[in-house]
Amino acid sequence: MCPTKENINPHWRRQITLFLISQTVSLLGSAIVAYAIIWYVTLTTASGLMMTISTLFTFLPQIFVSLFAGVWADRYHRKYLIILADVLIAVSTLILAVLFLIGYQELWLLFLVSGIRSFGAGVQTPAVNSLIPQLVPEDKLMKVNGINGSIQSLTFIIAPAISGGLLVAFSLEYTFFIDVVTAMIAVAILTLIPIPLHPKAREKSTTTALADLKEGLHYIRQQRFIRVLFIYYALIMFLITPAAFLTPLLITRIYGSEVWRLTVNEIFFSGGTMVGGVIIALWGGYTNRIKTISMGCFVFGLAISAMGVAPNFVLYILFIFISGLAIPFLSAPTTVLLQEMVEVDIQGRVFSILQLIATTALPLGMVIFGPMADFIPIQTLLIVAGLIMAGCSLTIIQNKALATANGK
Repeated sequence: MCPTKENINPHWRRQITLFLISQTVSLLGSAIVAYAIIWYVTLTTASGLMMTISTLFTFLPQIFVSLFAGVWADRYHRKYLIILADVLIAVSTLILAVLFLIGYQELWLLFLVSGIRSFGAGVQTPAVNSLIPQLVPEDKLMKVNGINGSIQSLTFIIAPAISGGLLVAFSLEYTFFIDVVTAMIAVAILTLIPIPLHPKAREKSTTTALADLKEGLHYIRQQRFIRVLFIYYALIMFLITPAAFLTPLLITRIYGSEVWRLTVNEIFFSGGTMVGGVIIALWGGYTNRIKTISMGCFVFGLAISAMGVAPNFVLYILFIFISGLAIPFLSAPTTVLLQEMVEVDIQGRVFSILQLIATTALPLGMVIFGPMADFIPIQTLLIVAGLIMAGCSLTIIQNKALATANGK
């Protein structure tokens, strides 16, 4: 659980501020490179199959590492796991930049390095999510997660603009060096933060990693509300796939292949997410976290359905802004609910399972929706997925296992 009133670190505000700054800097560099790779593949191939392959390389490594990444986050110093992941991502990106500079500019190289970066992200994500409650008092978690979500969204507004500008002015490989520099800055900041070991990491391990993993899975099986929450989360992640990965292809086919259109698409989505994060940070959501999740699911579903029937680019951008606005009402209460109700020594494994669900559902969705996008209009996929999601939100709020899951 989070620090209690009796043992709250008086410097927690300074520490969480530095931590969020380090993660924001790291995220900025990674996002710039991620957008550059997505757009490069989109604009050079205009193929749903190539987008599917790119997505698989982005998520499959996270699937493979997610389970044990949670064990590592509970066993070892979470701060150093985050640092190692940043270093791995930076080194792989640096090698890719050098290879592109000397003339090896093959798609498979992009896919390979995307896979390595995915592995690093798979190690990093459960460590970050389980480290935040070590620093932040429980009654401040929603505010901090909302602020973090808004900062990340602001990053995703800036990143596509920078990425698009770099792609117009320079060749792809120069974009890769941005991530190397930002990773070095993030690691330097993170080393300045005195983060103590959590209790389990201070103990000498007497069990195998597999035994720890089984313990985490057993814990989830015993907590009915977590099981049901994870099932809904998997379904939502699957249905999000067309909006998350096929909209650049939709814009290229329907509205035009100009880079500025792809940039505007990302800016308005991230802008909506930033505004939603500010709202959730100030408001805090409903006392019942599940009610907030259900509302976010409903709004997001209607918004992506509307994207599918938008008659012009201006209305499409409006609806994608609204879909971004709904995201923090899905993500923040889910994260906070688990941070509040799961013991700190097992949070790494719980969050790794949550990450495993997302990194499995999204590429599974692309395996299905990606090839379909070459035969069925993407607008149709958006409409159907959005309506199913809106209907799903109504069952979430009525589910008995989730009805009393307030995180209090």
